[in-house]
Amino acid sequence: MAQNGSGDRVVENGFESVEHVDELDRGLSQKGSIKLKEEEVSVERVFQHLLVPSWRNQLTRRAFAVSFVLSILFSFIVMKLNLTTGIIPSLNVSAGLLGFFFVKTWTKFLEKSGMLRQPFTRQENTVIQTCVVASSGIAFSGGFGSYLFGMSEEIANQSTDTSDFKDPSLGWIIAFLFVVSFLGLFSVVPLRKIMIIDFKLTYPSGTATAHLINSFHTPQGAKLAKKQVKMLGKFFSMSFLWGFFQWFYTATDQCGFQAFPSLGLKAYENRFYFDFSAIYVGVGMICPYIINISVLLGGILSWGIMWPLIKTNEGHWYEKGLGESNLHGIQGYRVFIAIALLLGDGLYNFVKVITHTLWGLYHQIQERKRENVLPVADQDSPSSPELSYDDRRRTQLFLKDQIPTWFAVAGYVAIAAISTATLPHIFHQLKWYYIIVIYLVAPTLAFCNAYGCGLTDWSLASTYGKLAIFTIGAWAGATQGGVLAGLAACGVMMNIVSTASDLMQDFKTGYLTLASPRSMFVSQLIGTTMGCVISPSVFWIFYKAFPDLGKSTSEYPAPYAIIYRNMAILGVQGFGSLPKNCLLLCYIFFAAAVIINLFKDFLGKKGKFVPLPMAMAIPFYIGPYFAIDMCVGSLILYVWERINKAKADAFAPAVASGLICGDGIWTLPASILALAGVKPPICMKFLSRATNVKVDTFLGS
Repeated sequence: MAQNGSGDRVVENGFESVEHVDELDRGLSQKGSIKLKEEEVSVERVFQHLLVPSWRNQLTRRAFAVSFVLSILFSFIVMKLNLTTGIIPSLNVSAGLLGFFFVKTWTKFLEKSGMLRQPFTRQENTVIQTCVVASSGIAFSGGFGSYLFGMSEEIANQSTDTSDFKDPSLGWIIAFLFVVSFLGLFSVVPLRKIMIIDFKLTYPSGTATAHLINSFHTPQGAKLAKKQVKMLGKFFSMSFLWGFFQWFYTATDQCGFQAFPSLGLKAYENRFYFDFSAIYVGVGMICPYIINISVLLGGILSWGIMWPLIKTNEGHWYEKGLGESNLHGIQGYRVFIAIALLLGDGLYNFVKVITHTLWGLYHQIQERKRENVLPVADQDSPSSPELSYDDRRRTQLFLKDQIPTWFAVAGYVAIAAISTATLPHIFHQLKWYYIIVIYLVAPTLAFCNAYGCGLTDWSLASTYGKLAIFTIGAWAGATQGGVLAGLAACGVMMNIVSTASDLMQDFKTGYLTLASPRSMFVSQLIGTTMGCVISPSVFWIFYKAFPDLGKSTSEYPAPYAIIYRNMAILGVQGFGSLPKNCLLLCYIFFAAAVIINLFKDFLGKKGKFVPLPMAMAIPFYIGPYFAIDMCVGSLILYVWERINKAKADAFAPAVASGLICGDGIWTLPASILALAGVKPPICMKFLSRATNVKVDTFLGS
């Protein structure tokens, strides 16, 4: 599962491929369909001869050492994606694969030398995956590409309100993350038994991750994992070297392969070109086809049709000569229509998921009433003879290591008190009574998000954050710094509800791999602690290395920063500053997003062919160039599946992860070189008529 720039989960993972090929390797294919033998249906019988380590023994030093290294790697990847387009694919496959590979290699070496004291278990693998995802997740929920960077003067100068800003500083960012990132963990801990055991919520991503880890620790799965890691490493190297090669030719702006007019100069002017980005080719291979097609359709609709038509009304709809980045001109249409699409899609899915949540909760409680057993935290569930061997084993161990409810409540109250006292010193616009109101309603919203995620695999963290922007921003008002108050409140709310659903996903993974809830909770705490330091440090490298960070013409435009800031401005000031007819177009696209979603749900299974409004909104502001990269990734995957579907299912996630990791981690040396003042030696211009007349003539322009 992945996140788009607004924080909502939009991309399904493809973990089933590992099981599919594993079954092929075991020769279980019969008449073209794969069927498990009866005795192999039980997963836990495969591992019944292995002793499950205690929760303390699941938390090993080597696990956290590997987690720390991988957290740095993935934080750079997530940060680059955050600051470019905001589309963040699932990195669970990469985290699971690399964690397995590193520790397995180390334990094999110790085993041969006779120094191995503790074997590598699937529970330890689960701890690593949990810690890495929790840590790198802060790079997203920290708002470095959205609400937090939207507070800066750089973004304020691009908005309609330039008076209220707070520039990034490493000290206050780390302090802010430490006081808001742990509350979500404590808010849902008492509900772990109700969600996992009593309500038996699916949590598709947590379940898929568990199946992946379980398969790694079988002989066939370990063999396949070794091949996958080899494939990941191969494409990681290729992607890294390609990024290094491209760097040599980018001495100034608008030069190098990333500025190559592959579709012609006129198309390039409207941001239609292939920029040779390995990272977004990889993202396209992971994202479902409909996501990539939706993004491309959004780019065609906006940059191919709407913006050229609106530009013909320059002088009528808006003043002439305002430039490309002025919100009172063409930029205003780009930003606010994208916001309308995001809000329409977000509101629809919010109502949909909340409805599913309340309806599902009602049925769960009614069913429990008929059984005369209401779900209560920390109360043992009666064993049922109808439970399978796997369920009995998993339930027994999941309930063995309890986390006391008093501990969770005390932790939440203590952190909330510290946060309430601290946050007004970081943001004087965010009054203490705003924070108390947020913390009073946050546990309920965290429960709703965690429950809804268990039903639908859809986290609405950003939607709750947007609600905080509008409610707190409007409450504070323009004279009391409502813009910064709204953005800060968004950060508080997003962190709480996002970490709550993530923790419950991890509990589901732990339940299915026999990892202790205590080890999952501690791993999440340690991973979050790592993320609160690593993510701001990574962002600071980007912030110092690239002075044009956040500008629409930059390599790192941070598109959601300007979008979130303008949401806050709308909440405080209203719609008075919008260009002519912009509000009408916003209403039309808001309604269109709702209607498209209704139509998509009405069609049922056929609805998977209907584009997603939220994905369509992404290129409205920054252009469709990355959509072309993603569609190239989709094309590669499509052809591969037609040639050899089994291999494509098994190795496409590894290839995609390699492309993403290689290009993403190249930003570390590139940033260091930029900080040191080292510039690329060559500028390979494709677009200058004065310096490249031959190329210009060849392209027929």
